[in-house]
Amino acid sequence: MTLTIIRSTLFIIWFSLVTAVLAIAFLPAFLVPRVVVMHMARWWVGLNFWGLKVFAGLGFEVRGTPPGKGVLVALKHMSMWETMAIYYLLDDPAIVLKRSLTNVPFYGWYLRKARMIAIDREGGAHALRAMAAKARVQLDAGRAIAIFPEGTRVKPHRAPDYKPGVAALYTQLNVPCVPVALNSGLFWTGPVGYLKKKGTIVIEFLPTIPPGVPRREFMSRLQSDIETATNKLIAEGEAMLAAEGLLFPAQAS
Repeated sequence: MTLTIIRSTLFIIWFSLVTAVLAIAFLPAFLVPRVVVMHMARWWVGLNFWGLKVFAGLGFEVRGTPPGKGVLVALKHMSMWETMAIYYLLDDPAIVLKRSLTNVPFYGWYLRKARMIAIDREGGAHALRAMAAKARVQLDAGRAIAIFPEGTRVKPHRAPDYKPGVAALYTQLNVPCVPVALNSGLFWTGPVGYLKKKGTIVIEFLPTIPPGVPRREFMSRLQSDIETATNKLIAEGEAMLAAEGLLFPAQAS
């Protein structure tokens, strides 16, 4: 545990330095086309993933094929890791996120410049319509739309809670949906995600759900596909952590 805390602290220092330096260095990006910001985001993530591997011993593996443009990507959400990985693995995605994030100094400014899809979680049906309208604009601009169907982070083994937003986008945009499973919550864990455990996070792009599936059937299939694959990845990750002596009682199933 002590070694994990030391490694995690070294990574946090690296993450903080990289983020602070690039946040300032990238300020001229507000004067250039939006796509430049997306390239910069990939550099930021790449540097942090390098630090995550070097300092914390935590790498990642991609299974399946990351989709191209013109699709809806629905990802399991367990940690901050996948909110970074999505920039790195997808080509210019438009990400659905809570509006409050766009008010964060520097980070929020870049989100606005990158034309992410900010929504009011408490806005009800009006917010869903606004989200779909914004997503259509970005989809027509040649981007993939990415969403976390549960709307917030859910720890491993917790019951899933899929929100209607993903179904609204799927039906109104009439595009294929790519479900994504992962096990990041086993490795990026602890209070406020401070601990980074040695190992390999796995993210898996699952078979595409074609457009036109009835709404209720789509939601059932999406949740089943993601949760079934995620449970397998969690079991695999727990075996890895157990072999390293890093599966603490609170994480065991």
